[in-house]
Amino acid sequence: MLPAPSNGRIFVDIDGCKLGSVMRGAIFLTAMLSALPAPAFAATILSDKPVARIDSLIATAKAGHILIQARGAVISGGWKHVALKPVKPSLPADAHTLVVEFVAQPPPSNQAVIPGLLPVTASITIPARKGVVSVRAISAANEVTTQILK
Repeated sequence: MLPAPSNGRIFVDIDGCKLGSVMRGAIFLTAMLSALPAPAFAATILSDKPVARIDSLIATAKAGHILIQARGAVISGGWKHVALKPVKPSLPADAHTLVVEFVAQPPPSNQAVIPGLLPVTASITIPARKGVVSVRAISAANEVTTQILK
């Protein structure tokens, strides 16, 4: 088989099969797919972000469980699914403290929202562990620690 003359085009000749048009088609298809906008459902998949601040935190022990209630604020309207999520403590000294993160799902970037601090609340019930005496909640701007009331 003689080598094909090189004229600067993408062209491969393998046993009589001309792959130049196949390669051009593959490149064209890749370019078109990368130019398409992301699917609409991809915009709705948002990760939780910490709320702007925590204003109050109350923890109450009852029947082997700890009820944690938090009040705070987000920086604009449109935040959804406000929740307290347990996190593993970063320091071993936190063995007697339950740590939760105060989070919510922010609005999509293309959604019009009202700017300003808006109040949010969340609560969670966690099984009590032996030796736990306090709860710490974490937000974007502050942390609040409270003792567990009995």
